[in-house]
Amino acid sequence: MSIYIVDAVRTARGRGNQKSSLKDLRAVALGSQVFSAMRERQAFDTARVADAVLGCATQRGDQGTNIARLAALHAGWSATMNAVTINRACASGLSAVVMAGLMAQHAEALAVGGGVEAMSRVPMGSDEGPLFMDRALQLEIPLPPLGLSVDALATLHGISRAECDAYAAESQRRAMQAREERRYTSLIPVRGTSGDVLLSEDETPRPGTTAEALAAMEPAFAALGAKGLDAMLAQRLGLTHIDHVHHAGNSPATADGASLVLLASEAALSSEGLKPRARIVAMAELGSSPVTALDGCIEVSRLALKRAGLSVNDIDLFEVNEAFAATMVLYMRALGVPHERLNVNGGAIALGHAMGSTGSALVGTVLDELERRAQRRALVAVSGAVGVATAIIIERTAA
Repeated sequence: MSIYIVDAVRTARGRGNQKSSLKDLRAVALGSQVFSAMRERQAFDTARVADAVLGCATQRGDQGTNIARLAALHAGWSATMNAVTINRACASGLSAVVMAGLMAQHAEALAVGGGVEAMSRVPMGSDEGPLFMDRALQLEIPLPPLGLSVDALATLHGISRAECDAYAAESQRRAMQAREERRYTSLIPVRGTSGDVLLSEDETPRPGTTAEALAAMEPAFAALGAKGLDAMLAQRLGLTHIDHVHHAGNSPATADGASLVLLASEAALSSEGLKPRARIVAMAELGSSPVTALDGCIEVSRLALKRAGLSVNDIDLFEVNEAFAATMVLYMRALGVPHERLNVNGGAIALGHAMGSTGSALVGTVLDELERRAQRRALVAVSGAVGVATAIIIERTAA
């Protein structure tokens, strides 16, 4: 496969609520900043970019009418570059990288894949789609709320509240250590319309978080499950009950953020005089059960490894979206991935989950860390609502 990663950038993430430092910044203005930063970091003709693919999970209001195209134009990129906005739920940003990479290879050109989500301005579910609003459809498919789904997943696999809280506390600790050591070289500050810096580092981590403090938090989804959904899930999965192990402290934090990855074919690298940081070794996308939706990251990782002809032992770092703590505990168990190689700088529990952007942001995060450690390969995976999942394996070209 001859798809190369030239560079990757992501914005600092704001809280995905009215406490966000970015709440007054339009989503287009947030998204355009990664386009501007990419052009400043790399010398290339934007007219040579065949396509821009951005993920965005809630395409309404600020984020409607093809925000990929609008953000690129707002940043002054060539009007000849095409653009499209996609929604593959939480996997949108990584799926955008896959699609852009295939376009770069096919057109023998440059392409960009990324995402944007301003959750303080356009909250999850505010598009009022059937996933959230159609009760009849939810029962027919069925589509349990994600929090209940992952509680059921934890119950099914015997994952305890204590394991989830310990994982979440460690995510917070790693995120704070990475911030203090300034490990995120792909991170760019977010600026306001007058050029002033609104946010220079992620504002979602909670310093000093401990497993003991998390243990005191009330389960977030028990009341919802008591309305008949626990009984439905238990019957479907052959369980006697559902253990409610998740709460705000061991769940992904909503966030505002944008990210972008510049991809190139071998011919485009030569014609533009660009030096790649990595190449894509394998890509995979698949669907999983909508009932236990977030375990799709496991099977899609296996598929990517199979396509690459690699094993878990061949991968130096795993960067997997922290879609609730139990999912990560299960991921490590199922694949035999040691925690020392998974999300080494923290994940969405601490750093926040800007849904459409997270997958592409993870590419930059893990590439930064591969370079810092002088290691070779990484696997990036994301699973999302209704059972969608995407994974890629990258290899440093300088390794």
